[in-house]
Amino acid sequence: RMGVSEGFWHHEYWLPPGAIWEDLKESADVHYPQPQHLLLCIPGALLLIFVRFIFERTVALPLGRALGVSDKQRPKVQTNVTLEGFYILLGKTPKKEELVSLAKKSDLPVRNVETWFRHRRAQDHPRLMKKFCEASWRFTFYFTSFFSGLALLYDKPWFWDHTVCWLKFPQQPLSPVLGSFYLLELSFYCSLVATLPFDVKRKDFKEQIIHHIATITLIFVSYCANMIRFGMIVMLVHDASDYILELAKILHYLKWKRVCETVFNVFAVVFIISRLVIFPLTLVSSDLPLPLSHSVYYYFVTKVSLFPISCLISAFLMILQLLHIFWSYVIIQMIFNVILRGEKRQDARSDTEESDRSEGEDLAKNK
Repeated sequence: RMGVSEGFWHHEYWLPPGAIWEDLKESADVHYPQPQHLLLCIPGALLLIFVRFIFERTVALPLGRALGVSDKQRPKVQTNVTLEGFYILLGKTPKKEELVSLAKKSDLPVRNVETWFRHRRAQDHPRLMKKFCEASWRFTFYFTSFFSGLALLYDKPWFWDHTVCWLKFPQQPLSPVLGSFYLLELSFYCSLVATLPFDVKRKDFKEQIIHHIATITLIFVSYCANMIRFGMIVMLVHDASDYILELAKILHYLKWKRVCETVFNVFAVVFIISRLVIFPLTLVSSDLPLPLSHSVYYYFVTKVSLFPISCLISAFLMILQLLHIFWSYVIIQMIFNVILRGEKRQDARSDTEESDRSEGEDLAKNK
């Protein structure tokens, strides 16, 4: 398979006890996931990056201008080799004693050196239009992905009862449309990793990298092991809140404060329910024909046979769950800070151009 050593693709690693790769042999009428298909994510990611480039310049940019998004004028920074060298090599925010030393070397007052660094940091801060374009692209993809996935799964019995995900597993034929959707999701997350160095760097940058690596690994492994049904539900649960957050960011950049506040609150509720309740927990009786009748993660770790790949998937799902808890804590903390100290936070909005706080904090402070 894919020309990789037989040891790596040994069926005991990838399939549940009693199953072998011959069980997933394709025929003219029946199709199963083939690992070599995952190579399509490379051109897929490149295509999505190209589509994003075109979208941001032909749709998001004109739309932003039409809606009044504009970048603030920033003070020009005078060229200073000494200060620039320190800024690039040693740090963007020098300490008090360093400011004094730099002032002597530059023959400038300490206050002027401090102002230079503040303006230099502001110069590097991402432009509002860039943020708007990025959020518009992610909103468009997440919105399309979530509702397309919902339309694909709505008539599937295993969507309403997650125990059906594992009936006759792994001998579950793969429809071409679900396979294409799966590869599209993989391509998108690969494109996000590829563009990370060029995108707006957020406060939770490290957590985002961990999230993307975990997501790509889960999609890759679950595709090879033919856990497409399980993977589709996991992706749908995660996509439920993403487009709402991107919409809240867009409204924040447009300075539509009231609507932004409402949408952000909706996002907080949907995120916490989907990530901390629907995904990990069992909510109601399994006799009810509801998508909540068997939680996604709980049923997987308690009912599915253990084999190496299922253990690996469990570990990465746990990583995602820890990230969900972290982000939920941040969201709740922001909301409480605004409720309890809203006026103080609004009064403390000086030098917002150079601030490195996350978009969520910006949204909360906008309330």
